[in-house]
Amino acid sequence: MTANVQPQLISRFLRAMKSVYGPFDALKPIQATSWAPPPMAEGHRGRYLWTDAFGMLNLLTLGVLTSNALYTTLAARLVHSVHDTLGRTRDGTARLPGASDEHPLAGGLRIGKEDEEDDPGGDGDGQYHHYLTIWMFALNRVACATGERRYNDLAIELAKAIHPRFVRDRDSERPRMYWKMSIDLRTPIVRSEGNLDPIDGYVVFSLLQRSHEGDKNVLAQEIDEYRRILETKWRRYVSDDPLDLGMTLWTAHWFDGKEQWATELSRRAATCLRKSTSVRRHAPRGADADIMA
Repeated sequence: MTANVQPQLISRFLRAMKSVYGPFDALKPIQATSWAPPPMAEGHRGRYLWTDAFGMLNLLTLGVLTSNALYTTLAARLVHSVHDTLGRTRDGTARLPGASDEHPLAGGLRIGKEDEEDDPGGDGDGQYHHYLTIWMFALNRVACATGERRYNDLAIELAKAIHPRFVRDRDSERPRMYWKMSIDLRTPIVRSEGNLDPIDGYVVFSLLQRSHEGDKNVLAQEIDEYRRILETKWRRYVSDDPLDLGMTLWTAHWFDGKEQWATELSRRAATCLRKSTSVRRHAPRGADADIMA
């Protein structure tokens, strides 16, 4: 175990992960190569893209912290499971439109919500841009951890597939984005623009392009379109949502001190976070529920 990591922290880390993925740490290396992640309590057919993206990053982190290759193997198995479930139609009989066994992400990836996409409550399945970009980032990290470029190539395949479906008016001075698309990527379900979607796109697509061993401009057009959106968007950034603020700080840190938008956005998010935590700290008992509503 890495000397500067407290064993009790690793134990807590593992306990949290096992509550989602079962007793995977007891597997032998040969068993890990055929591991099938157990179905989660939530998520269609047991998989949910957002949760599994962070699960994969956590497995990779465990591999680094413990110098145990078992966890990297399990991360690769989780990739296979997600692609084979959320890269297919809800009945599991076919790849999503545009995808194939050779190109499993050319049709995107479903969110994994339990309800059908036409659910009257408006919270059914479909595709979210911010879920897709965090999955692309996770694939990029698998490529870095394993040295296998195919994972980054898959992330680029996914990027190329979803970008023209989520971004509209691409030739205009200021392109626009949809927040949620249908499972087949043909119909906007939520036509408004997410607060962080263009920033996520700019940062993650830039990381994928930087890691690509071939064409170093493979995502240049897409990155430029995101840049044109974020140049107007970051200047108005305000939030009191802890998740939004945390993701903003994480996303912007990749370019903090290198590009003006990232440096200023980091400062604004940190200011908003301090104000938000101050309000919560001094709020009357019971007021937290109102703040979070």
